[in-house]
Amino acid sequence: MTQPAIQRWAVKLEYDGRGLVGWQRQTSGQSVQALLENAAFHLAGGRPVSSITAGRTDSGVHALAQVAHLDFPADVRFSSYSVREGLSYHLKPHAVVVLDAAPVSLDWSARFSATWRSYRYRILNRRTRPALAEGHVWHIKSPLDEYRMQQAANLLLGLHDFTSFRAVACQANSPIRTLDQLDITREGDEVVVFAKARSFLHHQVRNMVGTLAKVGTGAWEVERVANALAARDRSAAGPTAPPDGLYLTGVGYEPDPFMPTSTPSTP
Repeated sequence: MTQPAIQRWAVKLEYDGRGLVGWQRQTSGQSVQALLENAAFHLAGGRPVSSITAGRTDSGVHALAQVAHLDFPADVRFSSYSVREGLSYHLKPHAVVVLDAAPVSLDWSARFSATWRSYRYRILNRRTRPALAEGHVWHIKSPLDEYRMQQAANLLLGLHDFTSFRAVACQANSPIRTLDQLDITREGDEVVVFAKARSFLHHQVRNMVGTLAKVGTGAWEVERVANALAARDRSAAGPTAPPDGLYLTGVGYEPDPFMPTSTPSTP
């Protein structure tokens, strides 16, 4: 049977993870994927549209620049403007918007064409609980030493077996990953953790942040992080940081389909 002709579009998304069950469609609860595909359904004149994402963010995790691709029927005429604005309109009133859209070739994949992914984790480090940032930061009252945290973070850079820092239920075939960046900075009352790699294991960033926080409060010595990594045992590392403070900040492609200078193939 002949498969229907399709056109593929890359979309860049921003969303607030509060109240959502994460990216992936679930049997119950509202997911980003379901909202996006429903918006695309309306844009395609009532025909189903499938999506693939660069990263399956968990419940409560936010995104500043998530990327997905959508396969629309080929007989619908679109422009980047109409895809971006049309999807964003049909995503109302949910806190999910399309920042950009670009046509890509059918062999381009939001997941498999990605060359890197980056995350930012925000820790509010003050005695007083958050008011405006509630649900968007991890609140730690005890003073954090960001310099000690950076020393510990440096021990995780490079190619390693990250078994100690992945979720027990992680379905990745291998725990081997190369961590390119893990930077700790302080911005006033906030300690920010920035992580970048080609790909991450399930809960890897949150588990690393939970471990680094132990070092920051003085509960752990810096060297204990190296021991935890070498143990290849989840119980050897620190706790999983809550999803509230985690943001997917970017996904890299070469060439970047959203850059005006790139020339992706039009379906």
